[in-house]
Amino acid sequence: MTLRSDVAELLAGAGILDVDIDDAVADEHVRSSAYQRVVLVTASSRSRDRDRAVVATILRDPHETGSKTAVVALVDRIAMKATGPAGFRQWSAGLLPEIDRLKTAAFRAFIRRRIHDWLFRLSIEDGHVPTPAELAEVTDWMQRSLAEGSTSPAVLALLSESAHTRKTRNIARNRARSRKLSTQ
Repeated sequence: MTLRSDVAELLAGAGILDVDIDDAVADEHVRSSAYQRVVLVTASSRSRDRDRAVVATILRDPHETGSKTAVVALVDRIAMKATGPAGFRQWSAGLLPEIDRLKTAAFRAFIRRRIHDWLFRLSIEDGHVPTPAELAEVTDWMQRSLAEGSTSPAVLALLSESAHTRKTRNIARNRARSRKLSTQ
């Protein structure tokens, strides 16, 4: 496969006809933007059958920064639609062999951490109350996301005491306090 055939296949598979393939091949920014559009189409599909092939094709791009960004966007979009940790765990496990083909170890680690973060969040949404040790294993980004979005008093209390950053602890503390006031 060549970069040109990969880009053409991705765009055709997503039904994106207004991107000039030669421009996308020549310019990593045009290509990266095209990948983001492919991710939007892929994530909005009811079927997850093509996801691994789409990820494999994107990750063959020699510009790993753009391809990593596109794969992270797909992980985020699928996780936001997931109904629980089991289905997301199974879906993401199918991507790991493709992710492991990235040359840059830091990019592989980043995507794996993002998947771990989402599994953590989905387990909380499924009713799990994490321990401080479990909370310590997720990124600052996920801790802040939970502090800003969780409605669980137990999770907000844990974050207000154990989050990595003072900002996240304060967000959780303020949200827990305002939730208490709104229920009185």
